Amino acid sequence: MSKPVVLIAEELSPATVEALGPDFEIVNVDGTDRSALLKALATADAILVRSATQVDAEAIAAAPKLKVVARAGVGLDNVDIKAATKAGVMVVNAPTSNVISAAELAIGLIFSTARFIPDANASLKAGEWKRSKFTGVELYEKTIAIIGLGRIGSLVAQRLAGFGAHLIGYDPYVTPARAEQMGVELVTLEEAMKRADFITIHIPKTPETTGLIGKKEFAIAKPNLRIVNASRGGIIDEDALHEALSTKRIAGAGLDVFVNEPPKGSPLLDLENIVVTPHLGASTDEAQEKAGISVAKSVRLALAGDLVPDAVNVAGGNIDASVKPGIALMENMGQILFGLSGGNVTAIEVEVRGEIAAHDVSVLKLAGLKGFFENAVTDQVSYVNAPLLAEQRGIEVKLSVSPVSDEYRNVTAIKAIHTDGTVTSVAGTVIGPKLYQKIVAINGYEVELAMAEHLVLMVYGDRPGIVAVYGQAFAEAGINIAAMQIARQQKGGKALSVITVDSPVPADVLEGVRKTIEADTMKAIDLTVH
Repeated sequence: MSKPVVLIAEELSPATVEALGPDFEIVNVDGTDRSALLKALATADAILVRSATQVDAEAIAAAPKLKVVARAGVGLDNVDIKAATKAGVMVVNAPTSNVISAAELAIGLIFSTARFIPDANASLKAGEWKRSKFTGVELYEKTIAIIGLGRIGSLVAQRLAGFGAHLIGYDPYVTPARAEQMGVELVTLEEAMKRADFITIHIPKTPETTGLIGKKEFAIAKPNLRIVNASRGGIIDEDALHEALSTKRIAGAGLDVFVNEPPKGSPLLDLENIVVTPHLGASTDEAQEKAGISVAKSVRLALAGDLVPDAVNVAGGNIDASVKPGIALMENMGQILFGLSGGNVTAIEVEVRGEIAAHDVSVLKLAGLKGFFENAVTDQVSYVNAPLLAEQRGIEVKLSVSPVSDEYRNVTAIKAIHTDGTVTSVAGTVIGPKLYQKIVAINGYEVELAMAEHLVLMVYGDRPGIVAVYGQAFAEAGINIAAMQIARQQKGGKALSVITVDSPVPADVLEGVRKTIEADTMKAIDLTVH
């Protein structure tokens, strides 16, 4: 079989290709050459880009085999996530690859604006010796406001803590207690603008944050304010910033990002009291290597149909360690559910009960759907397209959580509601330090059986001698029974037998057993234990 094609559209570190390994055909293309890009996408299973390649709706439509778009960096401005999701294409990035580099650049811009380092360097190289012109200010005992206390903002706070500055911060999603742990006093944006000697910005660009700092905010700032943005262009209103700098309403600014990049013709570039860099936040050897290796690993996972923690268009993201063991269990139970239900369902419900209900368990819903559709469609099923497959089939999907679990620390269940109102269900748990997967209920029958690759389930009238019948039939067919559980809801009613076997059971053997014991249900289910 031919290897999956991975398209590399921009220059990435050699470690990126090494991390991909030998299992893929690597094709290089200039992502800025539109016609070449679209042509190469026709056979691509994955594409790796940085910031110059536009992976828009047209590009995605030109790639019928595409399963994943990987951005070797943090921002995704050049990827149409909505179009990718609609096409069932996973989008991944490297959200932590450049956090240290970005934090360090912000610190560098703060120092550059405080001590006029770039201008002093240029002056001296031009043959001048004008020390008095470049008299700056110390950070010691100054008030520095950090706008955004996420990953990068917290790193900036750690690094500034050693300079004897008073740190304040604005972030509506951070609690005062968390800010206090960082050594930051939590304030409103208005307070930050009024009190700060320096401001450094570390928030994403959204409709709410675009133009967050504008003319009104600069009007209440100290005249000695120096403001730095190494986050995203547009968070500071550039017209308002130009007015504030040119009228000396504030003392200075340091920008690594702009509304338009490159910022050709921007009047900000003509000002003396601004330090600018060409979007260098991630431009270190270390950040580029980390980003490339990170997305290469994500591509491997995505093309294998596995969960990708850094996927931005599927639920999951950072998954709590206590939730992760349930992912493989839910995939297996989804496969079992499909085998029992035949796929003719109007709704699928995932239930999570127990301690893990305190965490984000939405990934378990995706895992159940992925398992359910694994044998239902011919295309590869992934965490990104499984919900789309349900939607296309008019299947309603629900997730319910509860902290209450009577018999086990955690129990997960997946149910299929059929067109006639009947319900098929499977429940399971993960136990012990070795994280054994166990089935604990099927269609309301309580069992306790280790998950295995080959399962046989049968429902029949409860009476003596049934075990002997199928035991003999399997023995004659050379099929070894590994484990078995029998459950019933009442004496003389219906009984459920769940058997794990070492090899698949031929259809004719199953049919023979079914007829002999007059089984209501007889199902053989083969799955791969993760």
